[in-house]
Formats: sequence, structure tokens, C-alpha cells
Amino acid sequence: MIFSLDAIIRFIAAVMTLEPGDVVATGTPAGVGPLGVGDVVDVVIEGIGRLRNPVVAAEQG
Repeated sequence: MIFSLDAIIRFIAAVMTLEPGDVVATGTPAGVGPLGVGDVVDVVIEGIGRLRNPVVAAEQG
């Protein structure tokens, strides 16, 4: 990660209150390539649920 978890939490806490159970997305590890049309981003947080988003082409116009 570019920033440490401590630095990320300090930054967020400076502009908003973090509460127990808040989720902070920190990005991806090194070596991961870009997303493309047809890929699916699937995020699961145990005890909370799943967020599943397909990558689609941008609409023209």
C-alpha cells in the first residue's frame, strides 16, 4: 500500500468520525492489473454481506 493503515485512519478521522463497524476500503495490492469490460468486482465482508459489480462499457453520448 502507498499509505500505512495508521495514516489512512488518521486522515479519515481528521474529517469524519469513525464508528465501530465502519469499513475502510484501502485499494489493491501491487501487481494487480486494470479492470476491463466483463470483469466482476466481488467484495464480501463476513457478517455484513456482498457487493458485486460488473464492469461495463461507458455509455456514449
